[in-house]
Order: sequence, then structure tokens, then C-alpha cells
Amino acid sequence: MDKKRIIFAGTPDFSVACLSALLGTQHEVCAVYTQPDRRAGRGRKLLPSPVKALALEHHIPVYQPVSLRKAEAQAELAALNADIMVVVAYGLLLPQKVLDMPRLGCINVHASLLPRWRGAAPIQRALLAGDNTTGITLMQMDKGLDTGAMLADVNCPIHAKDTGQDLHDRLAALGAELLAKHIDTVETLTPVAQDNDLANYAHKLEKKESLLDWQDDAELLARKIRAFTPWPGTQVSLFDQKLRVHAVEIIDTDTVGDVGSIISCQRTGIDVQTGKGILRLLTVQKAGGRPLSVADFLNGHPHYLTHS
Repeated sequence: MDKKRIIFAGTPDFSVACLSALLGTQHEVCAVYTQPDRRAGRGRKLLPSPVKALALEHHIPVYQPVSLRKAEAQAELAALNADIMVVVAYGLLLPQKVLDMPRLGCINVHASLLPRWRGAAPIQRALLAGDNTTGITLMQMDKGLDTGAMLADVNCPIHAKDTGQDLHDRLAALGAELLAKHIDTVETLTPVAQDNDLANYAHKLEKKESLLDWQDDAELLARKIRAFTPWPGTQVSLFDQKLRVHAVEIIDTDTVGDVGSIISCQRTGIDVQTGKGILRLLTVQKAGGRPLSVADFLNGHPHYLTHS
């Protein structure tokens, strides 16, 4: 087993576990590629990505090109003379020239059992669709979007109460385990082509999706609330104000009636008629406030109890 020179490319929290796993092997992470620092927080300070922060802790050179299409960035990468490039939620497209540079090419740790969910938000789209199972796929990258041949995978069940954060954390750990298991002998794995007819595109999450539509059925709304936790979150219009929703339960899945009407408003929960079924809000948050149980929310708005 040869010691590999690895370029690691990743940006968000999800990528950190995989980089940590590689740092625990005998291989050399010779460079880290990550997105440029972004402004965040109230002070709008430039903050490094989670992957950059870990790389700097381990004194690994960090590269943050805006694009990998420019000749200068490609020459810089080629000069690293890497055996393989490991990509985990990097956020930049890799041109064919970059894909061809490492001796063993570029592999990707993707948070779906391909080809089920290709694209930017496979975790949330799996939850939103009501999938019972998802997983991690180790894939040989090609010029398409998550279309490369599959090298290995591992299943992950989706539990009834899983949020986007819950599934994110489990899949990040599974991705690191799968990568660590196969990185020594990745060149010996047998590539398996994806069935394009089974592919779905996991569109990037957008803030405009956060507004819940009471016309949807209770089951879909409950899945959306879980899928979009913690970001972008979900909001509803109730009592002539916007409330962010953190937790709900489905009272029934069949009742039809005046969509958006409040069936009951008690300290145990606010029951709302959806397009099909009744949804009970359990934890809500006013703009500028903090998440509150419905009981605590109603303590500050006792007049809403007249809606019971």
C-alpha cells in the first residue's frame, strides 16, 4: 500500500469529518482547497470555512481560488503533484483539466445513495420527499454533476423524527468512515455506472422555500419543517404575524376543511387545518425572539386562547 499525496477540497461542517479521517491515516494531505472566506454574523466579519480552520490547525497549506477554470489556479494545483483529490461539499465545479490532474483522478463523498439525489441539497430533499433510506456514495468524479461511476456506498435509515441537522450529522460521520475504509486501496475498487433514469436533482435550498403553504397536506408540511431545520427554517402566517416553526406533530392525515383555519389553540399546541389533515404547532418563534413552547408563547398572548 503506497502512501498517497492527497488534495482535499471541501468547505462546510459536513466536510470536516472526512478531512479529520484522512488526517488519521498514513497518507499525506498536501493541500486543502476551500471556498473564499465569507462575511457572517452581526459584525459581518470575514470568517474562514470550517475546513480551512481545521487545515490551519494542522499547518496544511490552504488554497481559496474563486474559480478553478483560470490557468493560474490550474497551474497551482498541478504543481502539487497529488495522487488523488478528495472532494466533499466543496462548492466549486472542477473542470476536466483539474479532474485529470491527479494520478488517480478525483473522488467525491456524496450524501445520497446515487443516483437518487444528485446536486446541492441531497439531505434535505430526501427528507422532504419522505424517503425511508439514504446514505453515502463514494464516487469517481467526471465532468457531470454527481454523475460519475460509483465506487462504494453505505446505507443510512431515515427516522420518523429526523431533522436536516440530525441526518447531516449521521451522514457526515458515515462519509468519514467510508472514506477511511477505502482510501488505502481506492484504485482497486470496481466502478459501477449510475442509472440516469433513476436520478433526481436536489436543488439548492432557497430562503423563499421557508414559507409554509397551508394548502399542502399535513404530512408534507411536517416533513418540510424537519428537512429545513436548522436552515432555512420554516415560517407560517398566523395571528397576522409571521412565526418560525421549530416543532410540530400530525394530529390526523385525512381531515379536510377551511385551509389555514385554527381548529384549536390551547397550551398543548395550536392545531391548524391543512389541505389534508390537521397539524399541531408545538414550538414557535416570533421575529427577533427565541424559540418558545406554544404554552410559553400563549402566556405572552393569552387573548389567542379564544381561538379554541
